Amino acid sequence: MYRTALRNVLAHKGRLLMTTLAVLLGTAFVAGTLVFTDTLGNALRSQSAKSYTDIAVTVSDRSAVSKGYDHGGTADDGPVLTDAILKSIAALPGAADARGVVSGFAGIADRKGALIGDGFSTTGTNYVPGADGTDPRYPLVDGRGPRNSGEVALDARTAEKGGYKVGDTVRVAVNGPVMELKLTGTVHTNDPRVVSGGSLAAFDTATAQQLYLSPGRYAEVDVKGKPGADDTALLAAVKKTFPEPDAFDAQTGRELAAEQDRMIQEGTKWLSTALLGFAGIALFVGIFIIANTFTMLVAQRTRELALLRAVGASRKQITRSVLVEALLVGLTASLGGLLAGIGIATGLRALLNGPLEANLPDGPLVIGPSTVIWSVGVGVAVTVLAAWLPARRASRIAPVAAMSSVEQPATQKSLLIRNVIGLLFSAAGAAGLLAGAAGKEAKLVGLGAGTLLIGVFVLTPLLSRPLIALFAPVLRRLFGTPGRLARENAVRNPRRTAATASALTIGVTLITALTVVGASVNKAVDKATASDRKADYTVAMENFSMLSPEVGPQIAKTPGVTAATVMRTLPVKAVADGDTSWLRAVDAATFDQLVTVKVTEGAADALKQGKLLATTGYAERNHLKVGSTLDVTYPDGTRGTLTVGALVEQNTELSGLTAPDSVVGPHAAPGTGLDKVLVKGAHGEDAKLKQALRDATGGNPLIAVKGEKDIKAENRQMVTAVLNMMYGLLGMSVVIAVLGVVNTMAMSVFERRREIGMLRAIGLDRRGIGRMVRLESLLIALFGGLVGVLLGVVTAWAGTRTLADAFKDMTMVVPPVQIAGFLVAAALIGLLAAVWPAHRAARTDILDAIKSS
Repeated sequence: MYRTALRNVLAHKGRLLMTTLAVLLGTAFVAGTLVFTDTLGNALRSQSAKSYTDIAVTVSDRSAVSKGYDHGGTADDGPVLTDAILKSIAALPGAADARGVVSGFAGIADRKGALIGDGFSTTGTNYVPGADGTDPRYPLVDGRGPRNSGEVALDARTAEKGGYKVGDTVRVAVNGPVMELKLTGTVHTNDPRVVSGGSLAAFDTATAQQLYLSPGRYAEVDVKGKPGADDTALLAAVKKTFPEPDAFDAQTGRELAAEQDRMIQEGTKWLSTALLGFAGIALFVGIFIIANTFTMLVAQRTRELALLRAVGASRKQITRSVLVEALLVGLTASLGGLLAGIGIATGLRALLNGPLEANLPDGPLVIGPSTVIWSVGVGVAVTVLAAWLPARRASRIAPVAAMSSVEQPATQKSLLIRNVIGLLFSAAGAAGLLAGAAGKEAKLVGLGAGTLLIGVFVLTPLLSRPLIALFAPVLRRLFGTPGRLARENAVRNPRRTAATASALTIGVTLITALTVVGASVNKAVDKATASDRKADYTVAMENFSMLSPEVGPQIAKTPGVTAATVMRTLPVKAVADGDTSWLRAVDAATFDQLVTVKVTEGAADALKQGKLLATTGYAERNHLKVGSTLDVTYPDGTRGTLTVGALVEQNTELSGLTAPDSVVGPHAAPGTGLDKVLVKGAHGEDAKLKQALRDATGGNPLIAVKGEKDIKAENRQMVTAVLNMMYGLLGMSVVIAVLGVVNTMAMSVFERRREIGMLRAIGLDRRGIGRMVRLESLLIALFGGLVGVLLGVVTAWAGTRTLADAFKDMTMVVPPVQIAGFLVAAALIGLLAAVWPAHRAARTDILDAIKSS
């Protein structure tokens, strides 16, 4: 029987080709994901390790928050890392050197004033020269390090992007006015933030301290040990220099490197899990193709199998022979998929480092044993699992009945059981969707959608006849006999049609759901942007850090500005229990001119009276009402009492508690930054005003001035980027579904070879035969696309309901053009998939076909 199984695989190479490709592509997705994430993780760990090669102990001041990120914490009266502590650590017997580090962000403008690099990775630090005048963290590429407040060094890649060379004047900014500094040198760095597309600006230590902390203060001290020194003993000695036992965080370089390794592993694990989820979808689609292929192969070999049964083969032997065929196909395809996956990982890294400029770290390709085991194991397991039911069906063929029939039709009992199971799953899935939508539970919606999808798959044979019948009048009118025959062929074997269409349905369902949710989110955000804000422009940092406090007055004085309000977030502690509440501080006199405030209870001018605004949801959660008082401790340590003056509806600019800046602002910690500044102009959104606001901020490349159109476009761009990424990842499942249609049509043509010959003999020409096959494929693809669109819309409806709390006035939006485009795409897939089978059918020799049995 094993020799028979091998012979059957070799005899049906063409018919198994598409199945092999489906498994190969799915396995390649798995292998490519594992190889890519392993390679990326290894390269990141290697790069990270280089940053700690000369660090024995590191000391961190947990309270040292860069001014640019300061939300106004409580006044800092505890110990800080100073030059005195630095010198004490450097004087320890086991310490060879100690380096004080200061860091924050710094934007570098190109010659046109635009920001170089990713705003979230614009890194600023201090350059700490050793005895030889160089900082070992940043090897010099050209020139020298900065020595005073008028100088700066850049990483070589940023300098190249900006077109700068040593001696040029570079425009650098933190969170305030732009500084024009002389470029004294370019350096190399292994900092992952910079390597992955950011930038590095290195200042002399005094300048960095002035920009990010305060004179003489450090955020971190890195200690280099003497040769042979024990880092654990050195750590203990370092801790003894602290003014208080737990004043600072301290750990060895090895511990720090291990912590970074854990973080990298967690990050790559998340990426791997996400990508493997899409690989799972691709393999799930492949199950339909594999099962369909083996079902058709079993049907075409009923006489052969019956003969084996007649000469003594048992049912178990027949089952094993089919499963052995599946095992051989799965093993071959999985090995091919493993090789293809290695190629995918290599190509993906080249793509990200090339056109997409992701700047991933270099490193060798990592192909671990687990990658090989999982890739081959999953491919083989999926293939054998999908072939199990066809194998069981093959073992039940009665010898006499099989020899007298080409294909045994499904019994009414089996179809009835299938329909009952499908109805039960569909009902459970629909109930889950409704419950999840009502309770706004995303997990329940996902579970309900998956259950409903399975139920519809089981019911697809029942649904195929009425849905395909919808196209019958059009087919008869436009295509005559070929159209009528195509319709009859499509519903002749409902199970086969269902299995073929279901593979396409999965991809269309997910793509439709994502598109509808994306369109709904875009509309909700656009509506909120237009209705919640009266301001013409928003001034904020590109990297969502804090604006310098000086920016507010500068903007308010800009010609053409009729109203402006600063918005900053301050923490206050309740006197009673010590819990921290966050207040949004605004200019009471102008706030209602810039933000839509809908008062549900209390005084409309509460802010002007020096009282708080509380959103209704926050008030309900915290048992507040109009007139409630809060005894608080401000960030500067003083105490006060705040009164709730009005309850208001929450929107994108109003959440939690809002207080007059004139009341709480004076109690903010020194240097507290601004979240943003809202601006209203005399002539609305105006290009001159926009440029004036940019000029008022000194042309800082990190400060963005955005109008309503800019904010809407930015939001849409983010949603579109996510959707495009999802479409790309789902593309593999669509490709596999196409292979399924090709495979089904090709095997169907082979199975109906005699019938095609008879049609040719009674007058249907080659063009008619080809058209019949193409229309049959078109019907199957449209059927799968139509079911997918309907399921996608239903799933998206439930999904948008779960987002109602995150997006005000969230309603489902079904974009008709895109949905119609998905159906047209499904139709094109059906036509393209039928090109080869139709050509093969049209060239069928009449006499040979009629003679075939």
